[in-house]
Amino acid sequence: MVVNDLKRGEIFQVDDAPFEVIDLAFQTPSARGANMLVKVKCRNLLTGQVFDKSFRGGDKVEQPDFERRSGQFLYADGRDFVFMDKETYDQVSLSEEIIGDRKLLLMDGLDVILHIYKGSVVNVDLPQVVEQTIVECEPVIKGATAQAQSKTARTETGLTIQVPSYMKEGERIKIDTREVRYISRA
Repeated sequence: MVVNDLKRGEIFQVDDAPFEVIDLAFQTPSARGANMLVKVKCRNLLTGQVFDKSFRGGDKVEQPDFERRSGQFLYADGRDFVFMDKETYDQVSLSEEIIGDRKLLLMDGLDVILHIYKGSVVNVDLPQVVEQTIVECEPVIKGATAQAQSKTARTETGLTIQVPSYMKEGERIKIDTREVRYISRA
């Protein structure tokens, strides 16, 4: 795989370690004939450490050999998050460093895809959309139908998200897990 094709959330391998892309930036040098530079902020899936790596445009990275299995989020235990492998019924823990900001999208019983690398679970994929309940938000704004306005709301997991101004506490909403944004009412 060419580094120019990497996207947020994608997984690649360097020096026998799998990395997840957190963010990336492309820099085009001003000098003629110089290669484009790709700066990748990534998380080592084995250790949870976050690194900045730089590649030349056109460099190749390997795709790690992952096994993907169906799993389910069970509960949070301090700084660890416990998942169940639905095929073997084994319980596995992933640290907060590996889960990162996705912890606010996890709810008990949520179906996920487990990434297994060399026999151990190193990452999870969340579904594209999750449903959560608004537990706190500003009051409904009168006359907010003329133009699109938004307000801040907090969900049952503590996630803070922008929602349309007509939303109320207790309403269920759909959230895009890739961009962590409001999609619609549930």
